[in-house]
Amino acid sequence: MAKNTIFKRKVYNRMLEWKSQSDGSTALLLEGARRIGKSTITREFAKNEYESHIIIDFANPDPRVLELFDRTYDLNRFFLELQVFTGVSLKHRKSVIIFDEVQFCPKARQAIKYLVADGRYDYIETGSLVSIHKNIANILIPSEEERISMFPLDFEEFMWAIDKKAVFDLIRMNYDSLHAMGVEFHRTAMRDFRLYMLVGGMPQAINAYLESNDFAVVDRVKRNILDLYIDDFRKIDPTGRASSIFEAIPSELSRNTSGFKVGSVVEDARPSRMGELFADIADSKTVNMSYQSNDPGIGLGLHTDFDRFKMFMADTGLFVTLAFRDKGYIDNVIYQKLLADKLPTDLGYVFENVVAQQLSAAGHRLYYYVFKDRVKSSDNDGGERETVKQYEIDFLISHRDKICPIEVKSSGYKSHKSIDVFQSKYSSRIGRRILLYTKDLCKDQDIICLPIYMAGLL
Repeated sequence: MAKNTIFKRKVYNRMLEWKSQSDGSTALLLEGARRIGKSTITREFAKNEYESHIIIDFANPDPRVLELFDRTYDLNRFFLELQVFTGVSLKHRKSVIIFDEVQFCPKARQAIKYLVADGRYDYIETGSLVSIHKNIANILIPSEEERISMFPLDFEEFMWAIDKKAVFDLIRMNYDSLHAMGVEFHRTAMRDFRLYMLVGGMPQAINAYLESNDFAVVDRVKRNILDLYIDDFRKIDPTGRASSIFEAIPSELSRNTSGFKVGSVVEDARPSRMGELFADIADSKTVNMSYQSNDPGIGLGLHTDFDRFKMFMADTGLFVTLAFRDKGYIDNVIYQKLLADKLPTDLGYVFENVVAQQLSAAGHRLYYYVFKDRVKSSDNDGGERETVKQYEIDFLISHRDKICPIEVKSSGYKSHKSIDVFQSKYSSRIGRRILLYTKDLCKDQDIICLPIYMAGLL
């Protein structure tokens, strides 16, 4: 396997749709965390879909090119000088100019409005961890931007990368027909999915795995990416609160509570007082935020409690490494346990993280729901007593004009008490009920029990 393989990505087709439908009327802003392959896919797209292209890397720009953005009032001169400095000839409606890491040059982003109106060329911007929103003071944000979020490779893209497209095609076929995979195919798919959870969807990590077949090498790559993210968070927030919150994600999920306890990470802190900081963390695209819904109806976004949330890592491979970042690779029990299919219950939050990752990549906003219900039971005297019990739906997504409650199990156990109680309270609002677990596809009454590797197909 050659180094730095350019992996097939689904976002490429979305970029093609933008090019065809926009026809120069908008610029494309490709948003996502650092190291997920934005620059690589943008360069590949420009090479394949245009006769010529210019790439301006604002993380390391040519000072002469940077100065041009002070003189965009004369676009004829701007384009001539840009072609001279880069040595690239631009062709009317057949060339694209790429603004890589555009957040480092607010003036370039503001110029998009006038460049798009000029109409000669197409424009693609990429933005990453250092929040684009932090560098927009005193500039006019262009309305001529069409935004696409890019994620780490999802499971299907990972299967393409390891040359197992046929296996995922079979997974999709069985999902569509609600047909069981069968013992051997299910075992193969679960083995591949556990591999995906360990390696993750960061292109560098996948390359390292394909080249070395050594998890220690992969883990070092992931540690370097995590160090990069943490350093960037410290630039955004020199107090260290953002980096502390990011590093606390595994420990907070392991508490198995109904939300991220900010006060356990930052002393005396409350979400309501740290809204801007959490917005910056969410904007980084290194995390997937799941918010508590106060009313589980089709308009989930209308009843969001932004002070109650769970925070997942955008990449489960990075999550596995972050969980044991203070130890060496050989001490990370997740690698050994997951490969042996013996992950203990107290590490089940790894499965919840990978479900959040797959649902997000599939375009779903993440919500969960916590509710209480009265439970009657017999006491020691033969009478009845009533107690109040709390339940939680791991994920809620919209499905047509209904909602779909999802419960995640890190084992093959088909218990689904929370969904059952939820059904009794909100039956008229519910479409499909989904249990994601580690066994093969089956139905349990009207609950669809799906193997966890099908989560991205929901």
